[in-house]
Amino acid sequence: MDLFLVILGLLLLILGILGSVLPVLPGPITGWFGLLSLFLTSAVPMNYYILGITFFVALLIFVLDYIIPGIGARKFGGSKNGSTGATLGLVIGLILPIPLGFVIGAFVGALIGELIHDPTDLKRALRSAFGSFVGFLASTTMKLFASLIFLVFFLYELSEYWSELMPF
Repeated sequence: MDLFLVILGLLLLILGILGSVLPVLPGPITGWFGLLSLFLTSAVPMNYYILGITFFVALLIFVLDYIIPGIGARKFGGSKNGSTGATLGLVIGLILPIPLGFVIGAFVGALIGELIHDPTDLKRALRSAFGSFVGFLASTTMKLFASLIFLVFFLYELSEYWSELMPF
């Protein structure tokens, strides 16, 4: 059972890292469940301190993920359409077989969203699309950083209790 929980935890952490750049999965929260899976093994003692702090961080990032792109757009004069367009552009950019398609897609999506909101002002649309894009990048970087730290915690704890987890 311990081996199953370790493998499950590692898979959840990998999904958490992927979810940091894919808008479909809640990256840090998924990664936190990977940490929880490791602490549920019989060999690794439950560390409520680490689990509590990492859960709070995952929850905070989950909330901020919805706020930061909007703040970026508003700082540059954008609308909700720009933020929505950035997210849709990211998804479309992931599907396209071009390098950094998700980055280009996020910017183009934000621009299209702003032009839908107000098709007469290209300068404002470009400025707010840039703001949406900056907010999106900040949010994605924050999620990726937290997910990678969760992976480091996991690997550290796994290395500490490796002999108890894998007796062969």
